[in-house]
Amino acid sequence: MTDTDLADDRKYRAPALEKGLDVLELLSAQGEPMTPSQMSATLGRSVSELFRMIQVLEFRGYIEQSSDGYRLTNRLFTLGMTQAPIKSLVDAALPAMRDLASGTMQSCHLVVPSGDQIVVIARIESPGDLGYSVRIGYRRSILHATSGLMFYARANARTRAQLHETLVGLSDRRTVEAFAQRAHEMTQGDHVERASDFVKGVTDLVAPIMGADGVIATLITPFIEQAAASCAKDEAAARLVRASVIISEQMGAVSQA
Repeated sequence: MTDTDLADDRKYRAPALEKGLDVLELLSAQGEPMTPSQMSATLGRSVSELFRMIQVLEFRGYIEQSSDGYRLTNRLFTLGMTQAPIKSLVDAALPAMRDLASGTMQSCHLVVPSGDQIVVIARIESPGDLGYSVRIGYRRSILHATSGLMFYARANARTRAQLHETLVGLSDRRTVEAFAQRAHEMTQGDHVERASDFVKGVTDLVAPIMGADGVIATLITPFIEQAAASCAKDEAAARLVRASVIISEQMGAVSQA
């Protein structure tokens, strides 16, 4: 039975709701603003069909206009943050993150996987004069994020297999196989160090936060080399790993000691 057959066999349908969800899912997948005509062409629906949905979603605060079109707000993200597992993770992580930022004089981010993407769910700014951070809710493809390497390598076998097929469906098998090999090679230690391909002069230091059944998040220090640094990169990495272990223990990870 095809997906179309399954859709046609559903007992209840809500066409208007489905149009609204199509818009939200499209903007999420696209990752950049889109005009109504662009949404219309991509979704195969007329602009008039989507117009009312767009107006309602904007009125309810789920999307907003920019100079380039409509984009998602953080409303969906905020709703997701109220769910117990995410709230518990953030509550457990923030004290360790504050200590980490204070000890390294660098900012730090808490990141979780979301489908084929990573998303920042908490951050602590650098207490010094210089630091680099991204907004809460920031998303990036797992394939292009240092955290993605850790999420892939430290996932349990079932989750890794599912993620592999998801990534192949969105990219191509050769790209994903190269990513998987890189993940295996770079995550043998307790953390990953990689020069940011997003911001020059920043080195991503990434450590996994483990739960009872594999990796559930990563802790990141985007390390900026400073002339009069109070904390060297090796020490910052060691502090990062200690913080990730503290959080992991609170989230039910089994100690390897």
